[in-house]
Formats: sequence, structure tokens, C-alpha cells
Amino acid sequence: MTKDNENFNEHLNVRTSEMLTESEGSEDKTVTEDLKESSRKKYRRKKYDKRQKENKAVKKVVLIVVSLLLLTAVIASISVYGFIKSSLQPLDSSSKKLIQVEIPVGSGSKKIGQILEEKKVIKNGMVFSYYVKANNLSNFQAGFYQMSPSMSLETIADNLQQGGTAEAQELADAKITIPEGYSIDQIGKLLSEKTKFKKDDFSNLMKDDKFFNQMVEKYPDMLTSAKEAKDVRYHLEGYLYPATYNYYKDMKLEKLVEQMVGKTNEVLTPLYPSMKEKQLTVQQTLTIASLVEKEGVKEMDRRKIAQVFFNRIEADMPLQSDISILYALETHKVHLSNKDTQVDSPYNLYINKGTGPGPFNNPSEQAIQAVLNPEPNTYIYFLADVSTGKVYYANNYEEHLELKAKYIDNKN
Repeated sequence: MTKDNENFNEHLNVRTSEMLTESEGSEDKTVTEDLKESSRKKYRRKKYDKRQKENKAVKKVVLIVVSLLLLTAVIASISVYGFIKSSLQPLDSSSKKLIQVEIPVGSGSKKIGQILEEKKVIKNGMVFSYYVKANNLSNFQAGFYQMSPSMSLETIADNLQQGGTAEAQELADAKITIPEGYSIDQIGKLLSEKTKFKKDDFSNLMKDDKFFNQMVEKYPDMLTSAKEAKDVRYHLEGYLYPATYNYYKDMKLEKLVEQMVGKTNEVLTPLYPSMKEKQLTVQQTLTIASLVEKEGVKEMDRRKIAQVFFNRIEADMPLQSDISILYALETHKVHLSNKDTQVDSPYNLYINKGTGPGPFNNPSEQAIQAVLNPEPNTYIYFLADVSTGKVYYANNYEEHLELKAKYIDNKN
């Protein structure tokens, strides 16, 4: 072997050794990088898993908090609803106690509510104030009142609108409320249930000419046309104003009735000029008002119905009000038969033209005002859906029959 060959082999061995060393170093380096990358992945995965757990924990906490807030809101709403509902009810429905209450001049609903709550007449003055505003009630009058914890907010509001007394009165033994639209027979029944007075005694007083003439002497402007009326069942029908009255165990029946007649006079006195302008007697006014009281519920309907009656009178048509038939029959029915409408009675306004002998019940001031301030229209027919309270009007009989078939007959 030559020397050159020996040198070449030596160089080759050295280079091969270097290459092996470089290869081993590269492999070590690759392994190290792999290990580092693997560690980084594990760390990121661990961090991600931890974050996911934290997110789940946060979501659970948020869900729990939101659920608790919603539950609290629901409970609060139920509590508020229950509180308001409870506050709308009488403080003590079984109480027979009467409390003297003074309402100062200029008192608003908030102040009145505070007074009533302090006097333990109602549960909550704030709720009373909201009740007044929600129902658009106004015209509350100052004065002294005798109220009971058994009264509803509606009854209390009615009393405040009717007015109290200028001076404090002896506390009554009870309060007697005559509902709007009650007839004399119904009032007699109510008094027999709420007081010591018997229904027959009340009916006899209503037929007592001597007592009636005493009332005429005391209130001539109001009762003269009633005295002139013929074929009436009770001369004072229509003149016992629906309101709340003081009742004393030792009072006479005449005294209680005088309160009712006096209240009617109080309500009617400012209205006499309007009656004169419309050329209506008090008797005629109250008679039409008693029909309007029962035929309509809403104020606007009552005003429209009053005009319908005037339209029929002008057209020389009978009023044909079912209320007149029920009064003539002295009964209550939902549906009248043809035979019913032919009953022989001066109160039958199906066969008799005009307004009849007199009132069919004791109407409210709203019904009276509707007669004196009717809503102009040309209708001569109307009918009411008793299930909805909606009233339908017609200009002729054919249209009336169509409305009846559509809104009344189809429901029966």
C-alpha cells in the first residue's frame, strides 16, 4: 500500500468518526426538542383543562346566583301580589265596630289613606291611594264619617263621595247600604235581614199616604209630580237614594226612610234646572233613570240608552223595556215570553206608551245624569249581551234582528 492510500484511509476514518459523532449529536438534539414539545403540549393541555374546570365552576355559580335571584324575584312578586290583594280586602270582614273618622278639607287620596290606616279602618293607606287612582275616583268630601273595618274599599270610596256630616255624630249601631237600582221590595227585604225592622212594616209605610204627604210637605219641589202620578205601586219608589246610612237600634223606621228621601233631595236639587230645560218632571226623570240604571252598566251606554228612549218617545213608540215587565210581574227572569210582554199592568211599557206611572227602582246619580245628558244618536233599538256587557244599537227593526241573531241567539 502506498503512502497516499494510507493517508486517504486515515482521512476517511476520521471523517466517518466525525459524521457518526455529528449524527449522534443530532439525534440527541431531536430527542430533546421532542421532549420539550411534549412537555409544552402537556402543560397547555393541563392549563386548558384547568381553565375548562374553572369555566364550568363559574357557570355553575352564575347559574345558582341567577336562579336564586329569579327565585327571590318570584317570591317577592308573589309577596307583593299577596300583600296588595290582601290590602284590597276589608280589614276585618266580621267586624261590627264603627269608627268616627274626620276627613279635613283639601285632603287628597294619600292623606285620606293615611287617616283611614291610622284609624284602623283599612289595612294599608298606600294601597287605598293606588286604588283610588287606578279607578279614577274623585270628588271625595270633607267631614265626619262613621266607618267600619268590615267595609270594602269600594264602599269607603262611595261614602267619601256621598259626603259626611259637618259635625261628629253619635256612633251608629250599624251601617245600612242600599245598592244602586234596588226596588222598594228589595230594600224591604234587606232591612229585614240587617235591622230589627220587618219587611211588612216597611211595605206598609211605603203605602202610607199620611207619611208620604209629610214628605211632600217637606220636599215639595221633589215630590209634587210623584203625588200627581196615577196607578203607582209605591209613591216613594225612586226616591230612596242608594247610599249608606246610619242605623240605630232605638231609631224608628220613619227616621231611617227620611234619611233616604232627604239624600235623594240633596242629589236632585242641583239638577232641577236641567229637568226644567228638558221639560221633564222629577217623576219622569227618575222613571227613565230607573230603566237606564238596569239596562246599561257603563256610563256611555247609559247615556246612549237614555237617548234611545227619548227617540222612541218622540217617534210615538212604546219604550219596550224588559225592566218594566219584570216590575209588572214582580219577579225576576232572564228571558221573557211573548205572554209576559202582554201582562195587564200600567207598568207594562211594551203595550203602554210613555214612561208609565213612575220609577221601577231607585236609580243612582250616574243614571239620573245620563237622562239629563244623553249621548245624541238616532237609534231606536238596543240589546245587550249579558255575558260581556256589550250593548248593540240599531236604527231599524231589521238591523236589530240581525244583531240579535249574531250576538244573542248564536250564544244560546
